[in-house]
Amino acid sequence: MIFSGFLDLPWWGYVVAALALTHVTIAAVTIYLHRCQAHRALELHPVVSHFFRFWLWMTTGMVTREWAAIHRKHHAKCETVDDPHSPQIHGLSKVLWTGVFLYVKESYNQETMERYGHGTPDDWLERNFYGRFSYAGVFVLLGVNGLIFGIVPGILIWLTQVAWIPFWAAGVINGVGHFFGYRSYDVGDASTNIVPWGILIGGEELHNNHHAFASSAKLSSKWYEFDIGWMYIRLMEMLGLATVKKIAPKPRFAAAKAAVDLDTLHAVIANRYDVFSRYAKSVKRTYADEVERLKHWSPRDAEVLRSLKRALLRGQQVAGAEGAKLTEVLKNSRALETVIAMRNELAKLWERSSASKEQLLRQLQDWCHRAEASGIASLVDFSQRLRSYA
Repeated sequence: MIFSGFLDLPWWGYVVAALALTHVTIAAVTIYLHRCQAHRALELHPVVSHFFRFWLWMTTGMVTREWAAIHRKHHAKCETVDDPHSPQIHGLSKVLWTGVFLYVKESYNQETMERYGHGTPDDWLERNFYGRFSYAGVFVLLGVNGLIFGIVPGILIWLTQVAWIPFWAAGVINGVGHFFGYRSYDVGDASTNIVPWGILIGGEELHNNHHAFASSAKLSSKWYEFDIGWMYIRLMEMLGLATVKKIAPKPRFAAAKAAVDLDTLHAVIANRYDVFSRYAKSVKRTYADEVERLKHWSPRDAEVLRSLKRALLRGQQVAGAEGAKLTEVLKNSRALETVIAMRNELAKLWERSSASKEQLLRQLQDWCHRAEASGIASLVDFSQRLRSYA
């Protein structure tokens, strides 16, 4: 009798039901909370928004304003001591297994709510129901599950539902997504793409892509990547239930120009993350050549480069004793020293907000001239590619 509910399913039927229900929750988080509310990458029909709000109230107890504010602060303070859940600061284990507690702790920070929680729903339902009784929904869900699936299966499915988001979103995405994986874009944080097929977590697996283009409604960028959340958005768009506001730009190329002009400058600035991802390949190529060269006549220097591979390829600052060692090694590696220095120079182009476009153009032209005069094959190839952005 305790196994009886409105639905009498075989054991595998309950497993399928649990996976289907948790997938709806994942879709609500990635489409409504993340892409729509936190980043304003799309607009949703009121019916869809209210459905997602109600569903998230029942399955997670999360308040839209709190989630959006905490996530926006994560982007603004990424990998710093003010980041609510960076594994680079708190450690991977803590974020992976107790990330939900970091979220809850930050939700009590009123400064975070006031500074980053703007523009989220503030209607009567939000103030008097979803926000006021945020955790009541999960107990309503427990009762509903018991009626539909029976007491024991209902409780097991309920436990799966309430644990799904804390583990996969607060743990895996915020933890593993800033520690392990591949990087398509050389952004200034440690974000990674966990796998190229964003299905299990609704597309959030493509976390490095998201940090490169935070306001994009589409998280996939390479031909081999798949974002199931984007598929749902496109289906809703065709049904008139969603309006996409922005997606990441796709770089276009033409024949390399004899010299960088204003059109090239605009294209390079618009595609800065594609530029840096391609430059990362130049750094990687030069790094491999220099390690191979140094291991024959200076094994100690080669070992230092190997130990700092991750920081060097990601453009991270190396300080302290390791920084001193790297400085000494680079004195014996002109090519790698030049490539790293010119990467930093290229990055500063986007930091010079007070410079006129003519000044930026001259700086980029000078950069290309020095790159091609360096005699470093990877730099020469990259500079020629830079002149082909259209």
